[in-house]
Amino acid sequence: MIELKNLSKSFDKHHLVLENLSCTIPDNAIYGLVGANGAGKSTLLRLINSIYKPTQGEVLVDGKPAYDTEDIKKQMVFVPDDLFFFSGYSLTETANFYKALYPNFDLDFVLKEAKTLKLDPKANLSTFSKGMKRQCALLCALATKAKYMFFDETFDGLDPVIRKFFKDLIVRQMSEKETTIIMTSHNLRELEDICDNLGLLYKGSILFEGDIDTLKTNMFKVQISLKEDFDKDTFKDLDLLYFKKVGTVATLIIKEKENSKKILEDLKPIILDYLPLTLEEIFIYQMEALGYEFNEVL
Repeated sequence: MIELKNLSKSFDKHHLVLENLSCTIPDNAIYGLVGANGAGKSTLLRLINSIYKPTQGEVLVDGKPAYDTEDIKKQMVFVPDDLFFFSGYSLTETANFYKALYPNFDLDFVLKEAKTLKLDPKANLSTFSKGMKRQCALLCALATKAKYMFFDETFDGLDPVIRKFFKDLIVRQMSEKETTIIMTSHNLRELEDICDNLGLLYKGSILFEGDIDTLKTNMFKVQISLKEDFDKDTFKDLDLLYFKKVGTVATLIIKEKENSKKILEDLKPIILDYLPLTLEEIFIYQMEALGYEFNEVL
């Protein structure tokens, strides 16, 4: 388990990137960190991986301080947004470099999946496209079998088919090896179908977080019409996040609480339809409830 306690990072007194950030990342889960460019996502991953030292606060991994602790570093692998490869190296040579650092490294996995992806393992990586380099970096990271894996802007430069391929690999890694995977993106939809938990980073702090199943069952959308005229006050006993009435039909966004649906049914509605909410819609209404504009945050 990774615990971030009152974590702050500034690069000078005028450039505070993270401020008093606290959250817990559970084991054996895929945790998505979403936020606009410049929100502090990359800085946070570098702090957890001891690339940066916190200005304040601490990172605990399995209850131990993580900064510059060799035993913890051996359990981590990090694929940054700005990829780096040694000059003149091929995929095979890069994989062998990883193998020297990670005793459980699976070279056969890299070569097998490279063949599936039609990547020449002996070709100079400098001849590869941005997307191909990203594929190589992800393969090498997954092959380490590290307990904690960090992917910054995970699928940047990958086409939809390759993106789906790597999503499947990541899910398999998490479920078979009990790996904890932390990935960042500025694209909420990109993380929706793979993550167990999501945290929203805004101006250096976690605005809110939760597991996706809870987020999706915590709120629902309703279209309703009543025999008598009605307005927003009709639903004062509900935790109402949104109300819009067009003609005789209203659309409601309701935060679930005990008896919410019974309250609606007791109004004897002419129309009562429960509609699915996308994760993006959930974030939009949560932001509005907190007093933020979704487009300012993401």
